[in-house]
Amino acid sequence: MEKTRTSFSKWKYAHYFTLVEHKDKNLSVKCKLCLSGSKVLSTAINSNSNLLKHLQKLHATTKLEAKPVDTLEVSQAPPAKQQRLDFNRIVSQGQINKAIARYVVENMQPVSTVESPAFRQLVSMITCSGDTQQMGRKTFSNYLDKEYSKMESELKTTFEGLDYIATTADIWSAHNKSFLGMTAHWINTATLQRQKAALACKRIKGRHTYDVIAAEIDHIHSLYGLSTKVTATVTDKGSNFVKAFQMYQPESLSDDDDDNEEVTFTNVADVLDTSTEEGIVLPPHLRCASHTLNLISCSDVEKWLLSNPGTKGIYRSATAKCTALRSKASRSTLASELVGDVVGKKLLVPCSTRWNSFYDVVARIVEIPMTDLSTISNRLELKCIGEREFQFLREYCAIMKPLTVALDILQGEENCYYGTLLPTIEVLMSKLLEIKEGLIIATGLPDAIVQAIKTRFASILESNDAILAAVTLPMFKLRWLRDQRKKEMVKGMLAEECHKLIPRSGPVQQAVKMPVSPTTPDSSSCNVQDFFCFEEADDTFSTVETEVMTYLRTAETGMEILKQFPTIKEISLKKNAATPSSAPVERLFSLGSLVLSPKRNKLSDQRFERLLLMRYNHWSLLVSTFCCFK
Repeated sequence: MEKTRTSFSKWKYAHYFTLVEHKDKNLSVKCKLCLSGSKVLSTAINSNSNLLKHLQKLHATTKLEAKPVDTLEVSQAPPAKQQRLDFNRIVSQGQINKAIARYVVENMQPVSTVESPAFRQLVSMITCSGDTQQMGRKTFSNYLDKEYSKMESELKTTFEGLDYIATTADIWSAHNKSFLGMTAHWINTATLQRQKAALACKRIKGRHTYDVIAAEIDHIHSLYGLSTKVTATVTDKGSNFVKAFQMYQPESLSDDDDDNEEVTFTNVADVLDTSTEEGIVLPPHLRCASHTLNLISCSDVEKWLLSNPGTKGIYRSATAKCTALRSKASRSTLASELVGDVVGKKLLVPCSTRWNSFYDVVARIVEIPMTDLSTISNRLELKCIGEREFQFLREYCAIMKPLTVALDILQGEENCYYGTLLPTIEVLMSKLLEIKEGLIIATGLPDAIVQAIKTRFASILESNDAILAAVTLPMFKLRWLRDQRKKEMVKGMLAEECHKLIPRSGPVQQAVKMPVSPTTPDSSSCNVQDFFCFEEADDTFSTVETEVMTYLRTAETGMEILKQFPTIKEISLKKNAATPSSAPVERLFSLGSLVLSPKRNKLSDQRFERLLLMRYNHWSLLVSTFCCFK
């Protein structure tokens, strides 16, 4: 299968298709240019002629571009045969040091690994141009500090060439310690690819109050020179984060937010205290969309199911039996073996902080036939799931599946932009309403979820920034809008935003020459000419309108098409720099739990942060060592 993926990816038009399935000598793929995205095409492994015919027939208006061969990717690809270690190859001491640093950082090994006798013996077998010098733990730590300083300097240089950057922030607690993590996200102006970097994972002592959080975020932004470039910071819905951004907003942003936010009462003492904090100004605040959807999936859905007499009892009994079955299978080896023998799969264990995991548990149980469920329950001495309860679970999974897909989309990084949020919400609501027809028990649940989405995302649904971010993404444009009047409104909004970016010299006025009557004095004619004075026609209006209309009519869905529309590209770079959720910083913490393990609890806070950031960023220290021994 891996060999097939490699051969298919070498085709020059492979980037227009997504590999779905490999069966015998055939491949199943999906075309990325098709708007529906659901049509599956079949092709042979050694022939792509029918895929080429599909592109030429259905996408004749699209200018096909061959994907250039990425030399770095090819050089990093694993060879067909296993390589033999050649200890006779001569390398420099610097290459050895970089290789050791890559091994320790990338595999998250303790720094003391360099003092291990077995490791030293392995390094001594490498032939060096001079005498191989083994680094001790202290020397190696100093070497890592120098490489970290280089990485930090390179990041600052990269940020200097950018105009729009977004950040995410969150607080993580582990081993009785708390850390404030921050990541940066931007779109490369040349390649239009999403890029990211970890900025900090700093230890926070004491209470996590809003003023402490605000000071740390502002300090990290200032450290990298991002104070005036951050378009937005994405956090969860924690009250301390929300208050921090409310209290330290510029006056212009605070006045605009007052129209959309509810009236909040603030302690006068807090206001007086913040007035003494000079220089702390935070960027606009975006609340994590994934956390909002998670609240809808857990709180709002459960509230409706328990308040509805037709679903209250069956919801409690069905979920209780699922929980009992899952608990029994996870705690008892005999029960787990029984489930594996009957079903061929294991039952999943949910995570308390992720609703998706609970859905996965129920979906796995629903996949089991009723007869097998009854057999398992009887042998484990548990209450069997009835037919009506099984029907409810199936309807529950059918209704909640679009929510899980939406959560997975919004938690992405590489191809997920802030403009993805609104189309995802709109498609989610339409898919929920389509499910209503086939329901028997939970008939009103889709309407309840749609109403909860409209309530919790009310400010986002009417946000001009979110609309502009969506329409300036080529993969969406106006496709996600179904109301023609709203499409025309968004077109005008995009044109107006483009006008703001086009520099205009002041209006040039020209007097209209009026015919002078023989009986009219010259002085009066001069007054008439001065009176009828108009502005010259502005060509920028037609230019902007042409750019907007041409952009909206193009069939291309890749980000590369923005290079042909510089004004729209500028808007997209600014509005889509942010991610719709704070999942990236949570992934940073997941990586941190592997670095700060219980056996490494004596690792200093500064050393932990530097090892984590170097591992997350995969900076020049790691990349440069791929070719060290070639």
